[in-house]
Amino acid sequence: MDNPIKVFNSYKRTLEPFVPLEDGKVGMYVCGMTVYDYCHIGHARAMITFDVIARYLRHRGYDLTFVRNHTDVDDKIIARANEIGEDPLDLSARFIQALDDDLAGFGLLPPTVQPKVSEHIEEIIATIAAIIDNGHGYAVEGDVFFHVPSQRCYGYLSGCDVEKARVGERIAVDERKRHPADFALWKSVKPGEPSWDSPWGPGRPGWHIECTAMSQKYLGPQFDIHGGGNDLLFPHHENEIAQGEAATGAHPMVKYWMHNGMVTMIDDDTGEPIKMSKSLGNVINIRDLLVEMPGEALKLLYLEHHYRSPVPFSRGGLSQALSNLDRLYQAKEIAQKAQAIMDEGQRALTAAEEAKGVGGPAMALFQIADGFSERFHFAMDADFNSAKGLGDLFELVKATNRLAGTKKAYKRAAAVLASALPAFDLVASVLGIGAMQPADFFEEMRVKRLAATGGTREQVDLLLQQRTQARTDRDWDAADSIRDQLDELNVVVMDTPEGTTWRIRV
Repeated sequence: MDNPIKVFNSYKRTLEPFVPLEDGKVGMYVCGMTVYDYCHIGHARAMITFDVIARYLRHRGYDLTFVRNHTDVDDKIIARANEIGEDPLDLSARFIQALDDDLAGFGLLPPTVQPKVSEHIEEIIATIAAIIDNGHGYAVEGDVFFHVPSQRCYGYLSGCDVEKARVGERIAVDERKRHPADFALWKSVKPGEPSWDSPWGPGRPGWHIECTAMSQKYLGPQFDIHGGGNDLLFPHHENEIAQGEAATGAHPMVKYWMHNGMVTMIDDDTGEPIKMSKSLGNVINIRDLLVEMPGEALKLLYLEHHYRSPVPFSRGGLSQALSNLDRLYQAKEIAQKAQAIMDEGQRALTAAEEAKGVGGPAMALFQIADGFSERFHFAMDADFNSAKGLGDLFELVKATNRLAGTKKAYKRAAAVLASALPAFDLVASVLGIGAMQPADFFEEMRVKRLAATGGTREQVDLLLQQRTQARTDRDWDAADSIRDQLDELNVVVMDTPEGTTWRIRV
């Protein structure tokens, strides 16, 4: 592929060709979670976004080092730990494990490195010391602050003018500071907080310095991509730049800044946006959602929007994504069955020859499948536009399912049906969508969706046995009554020449 990847660089606010600092190699750092509770569906957006970006960079042949941190030392963690009487590091370790379990439910690939703040205190102290030595930081009564006016480019990433920011709202009030916008690099020890020894006295790091020290340890003073949600633009990422460049003198610290949009809750009844909050009782934790349905459903909902765009989340939208996912796996199963027929050597014609001979739906499918790879790569090269790539995929899904529903489809057009399989495999590899075997997906759907209706697999199996017996006895009223019971469980019964099968209606 000769076309370069183009990336929207938040720092320059423009789309530009992606040219890494070192040919063939990419260093990418993404801000992870501050782990003091179970993560909700909004947190999953950045994780899913940069998993796809990492997958595609590797797919395009780059040697990627992907670093995503765990923040296990932070004000919120300490506050929660003190509230419930637990050691802060024990609490964060517990929720890091919970997060890892949740992300596994989405089929996300692990980053190359997942550093924890508590294990990088030495590097953080060294970074702070370099900032002070270079004239950008100062110590006061055991605390250390970064002096914002010392960095002339401060505010360039976010567009924030610190001179106009209101003290007490976006800037913490502390009369010991040389400038109101100065922020903490090191916080002196306080009762009930974890602490470490430092040249300025016992204490703990500020939030922003943690990411600077960890990213530079694993990726160097300059690296290619820094990612995160657009809610981190200011002050977190702005402060990371100031600290990193002040410590090393290297400019720019990051070549490409990438930010994903937020998730907006939508009221299913009114269509209006609503705030996601615990007080309203509408916070959906990742682990609770994964009890209801496969994680790929939420992933598909997110990837159907460009990563920089906001995602409107509603139960209706999620149900539609689940339905789309179900149709995708039906199409993949059809393509696999057709490929098995081809592998048995029962067909001599190529997909192009079959499509030409059969015409109609066969030709429509072949034309979509034939150019899919080129179109998909073109979409992903344009700032990782998964939405466009998935739009083309579901045209292929529609065409596959339509052709399979025609008379003697496998006999007349097995090669055409099988031609869709490489596209399904490509999307599974790059986006992690449709990555399961269809039988495994349908089984997971059966278990999770039955549980949501109060049913069980054993209950369905018993009803199907009773229905089969009723049909054998030609007791059609009983068979229809049992089918109605199955319908209440959202079970779709399919009578085929090979026997009776079933799946969950979505």
